[in-house]
Amino acid sequence: MTHNTRITVTLAQMPIALGDPEANIARARALVVEAARRGSDVLLLPELWHTGYALEQAADLASPLKEGIFATMCQWAQEHALWIAGSALERREEGFANTAILASPTGELVGVYRKVHLFGLMEEDRYLRPGEAAPVWEWPWGRVALAICYDLRFPELFRHYALQGATLVLLPAEWPCARARHWRVLVQARAIENQYFIVACNRVGTSKGETFCGHSMVVSPWGDIIVEAGEQEILLTVTVDLNDTTTARNRIPILRDRRPEVYTALLPSPAGTW
Repeated sequence: MTHNTRITVTLAQMPIALGDPEANIARARALVVEAARRGSDVLLLPELWHTGYALEQAADLASPLKEGIFATMCQWAQEHALWIAGSALERREEGFANTAILASPTGELVGVYRKVHLFGLMEEDRYLRPGEAAPVWEWPWGRVALAICYDLRFPELFRHYALQGATLVLLPAEWPCARARHWRVLVQARAIENQYFIVACNRVGTSKGETFCGHSMVVSPWGDIIVEAGEQEILLTVTVDLNDTTTARNRIPILRDRRPEVYTALLPSPAGTW
């Protein structure tokens, strides 16, 4: 399959009003309109952009998949001819999840990813259930995957995406200023070691005594920071060429040179496949 390799991405680095969906929807809607005006192909919103970490209010704020805030994101995508991604609280039969979706310009819900690694410091493990799958989807530029914030600390997930052919990973986050150095290093590391683009959108502002650092960025397969925000609200737009993924993998064939038979032998039993 031949893909268009140039893609224009916009990152919505925004503050989030805790437990106030109406305020957050109004702010995000304006950003969607502006992203479309800029000719963006995809808009990435932060983690839990609709509510913030109001997890104790999940029973009131969460939406079933394809309803509520998820339906709104799909509607915006269709109205403005954009791909839109970001995470929100999902109501499920067995509880609640921190769920990122990818909505297409036709209004279709193309991708669903539920946060696999729950962050105890934000009480996710108290209120939410973890995801059990890490899918990769086809879109006009090749293959794309989603991860959410704390997932960034688990390289196995990102290596899985590389082995499944992803050329770009979308990462919504609420990453605090206290660990801002980790944010930059880990986003670059995940891009370098897997030789794909990472589009990482972090929030700004203060919530529950925690200040969030922004520094949303797009990082190339070589680990270069192509564009990076500061710590203020901003809509960041850049065009990249996904051919850079192929170039990097051909130049230094990391995936080809892997030795999974050695790694598996080093793992505690039962061994997994890397």
